[in-house]
Amino acid sequence: MRAAAITAFGGPEVLTVTDVDDPPVAPDTVLIRVRAAGVNPVDHLVATGALASMFPTRFPLVPGWDVAGVVERVGPAVHEWVPGDEVVAYARRDDVQWGTYAELVPAPVRSVARKPSSVGFPEAAGLPLAGLTALQSLERAEVGAGDVVLVHAAAGGVGQMAVQIARARGARVVGTASERNHEHLRALGAEPVVYGEGLAERVRALAPDGVDAALDLVGGEAVAVSAQLVGRPERIVSVIDPGAVAEVGGRYVFVRPDAAQLAELAGMVDAGTLRVDVAATFPLERAADAWRLSQEGHVRGKVVVTV
Repeated sequence: MRAAAITAFGGPEVLTVTDVDDPPVAPDTVLIRVRAAGVNPVDHLVATGALASMFPTRFPLVPGWDVAGVVERVGPAVHEWVPGDEVVAYARRDDVQWGTYAELVPAPVRSVARKPSSVGFPEAAGLPLAGLTALQSLERAEVGAGDVVLVHAAAGGVGQMAVQIARARGARVVGTASERNHEHLRALGAEPVVYGEGLAERVRALAPDGVDAALDLVGGEAVAVSAQLVGRPERIVSVIDPGAVAEVGGRYVFVRPDAAQLAELAGMVDAGTLRVDVAATFPLERAADAWRLSQEGHVRGKVVVTV
């Protein structure tokens, strides 16, 4: 099969499109013919070797964990899916080799949900990792109706999802972002504030009694500022800095595959309460260019590789 793969750790310069062996189909695996693969910052970390101590790694390595496509074949233990089903998956395995920047990807059945029918494959491919990270963070922060939640980096890929999911749950959202993204956040239902020095005071101007929960999606001073504003520190959640959030009594979230939660997110897309914005698509042959755009850090919406 054709795939964008690396044979040594590095950046976009080591990612090349080549022929690799078709992936194996284990008993609990769904083999998906890829139509689109979402690009996420963690893909770059995998390629540089930054996560090699956490995930056993084998070369040639195909990056990517987000996928939307069509079921090609299933393992003998899989009864939930049949060939021809349109699906999405956060196709993370316990090792790293067979990723989603390819014609075929083997996804553990625990990671697969039905593709939302109201959007195309590129939009669907942008949903799994960012959507699950947002949902699991909000659940760890116990966000529900009537809460005021502060979302740091609210205009980013995870942040936009968190804003929409929190609003759908009846929460009020204050989101940090650069001024150029404020109108976009207002359209999603958030009250925007500029990040940087004086952030706590700006948030208090909007929420004089403080906030009920906070999500750190950016790092830096986000946890420290959140600790000034949140009454119960266990409702501060970080997906970036486990050490800093533990010091203030908060919680760290490392997203995990969850088919039921992914199905919930897909249902929200079809119901019109959750939108996936795609900033740019690149064919598989230009996967390295997709990485370069993603790494610039100024993209509003998902970068997607189409196959």
